[in-house]
Amino acid sequence: MSKLQLGVIGTSSISEVFVQAALDTEAYTLKAVYSRTKEKAEKFGKPFNAEEYIDDFEQFVQHPDLDVIYIASPNGLHFEQTMAALNGKKHVIVEKPAFTNPDQWEEASQLAEKNDLVLVEAARHIHEDNFHTVKEKISQLDSIQGATLTYMKYSSRYNLVLEGEEPNIFSTKFAGGALMDLGIYTLYAAVSWFGEPEEAHYFAQKVRTGVDGKGTAILRYTDFDITLIFGKTATSTLPSEIYSIEKTLRLNGVVGIEALEEISTQDGSESKVDIHPAAENTLYEEAKAFAKVINQKEEPESKEKLAEWTELGKAVNRTLFKLRTSAKLSFNDGKQ
Repeated sequence: MSKLQLGVIGTSSISEVFVQAALDTEAYTLKAVYSRTKEKAEKFGKPFNAEEYIDDFEQFVQHPDLDVIYIASPNGLHFEQTMAALNGKKHVIVEKPAFTNPDQWEEASQLAEKNDLVLVEAARHIHEDNFHTVKEKISQLDSIQGATLTYMKYSSRYNLVLEGEEPNIFSTKFAGGALMDLGIYTLYAAVSWFGEPEEAHYFAQKVRTGVDGKGTAILRYTDFDITLIFGKTATSTLPSEIYSIEKTLRLNGVVGIEALEEISTQDGSESKVDIHPAAENTLYEEAKAFAKVINQKEEPESKEKLAEWTELGKAVNRTLFKLRTSAKLSFNDGKQ
């Protein structure tokens, strides 16, 4: 099977990690890098032996030799660039959050289906073995009482905000902020493990630029609530926990899970759960999973997996939009 010819939009550190992961799978070749300047594209692509460096966006998305485009630009650009890539008949891997509202997800999904293309959101943790181990453990619990899921990590970019600047990740113009950048990880975990909530409320702490720097979200289900704690203006070392009547599951986080314990509510005893060693490259598992679905997209198993990812992504986005609306976070997408 020939390798997928990969094109990349976005030259940040996450793109570097993804490209290395893609190359490590031996299922991709880095064909082209797009940036607004060829110099920047070359600086990014040369260490990975990219074949072409392009500063014309239309030329890039219409490139006849590209099979799949990975999009890791600022959040607010994802929809426009995804639609252009799909219209160029390219499969698309778009970094989370793929889109800022459910209408965008639906429109892009319909175009992908119409053109017989694969469109996936790169929520990397849902492809990790240990994420599925936690899901299996949750399925064995009786009478779930709730959960607290955390992801709070100080961003060095916040220093620029404090100095009076407005970096993309803290800008409403580019759909930045804690919910979109880190909260979505906890949200993906909640929806994947427990389903789509009936209600969603977000209590955000906004920063000077108008986006949320940190906050707390409450997801309400029929018999329990889930609390999401996330932020980019502080760092939390709290574990994440899932509660039931008979036991509590404690894990080091929802991303890159490296420790999982069961704690008895009866006697307080603790026992470690055997989990898989984490991949050296954090994006390896998703890059491998995406390549398999793209290369075997006509196979029933791949169609089922893609449908599963798509429905999960849409459910996450619907809840994300409810949280955003709850906190009155406005971006440049015509939605309030």
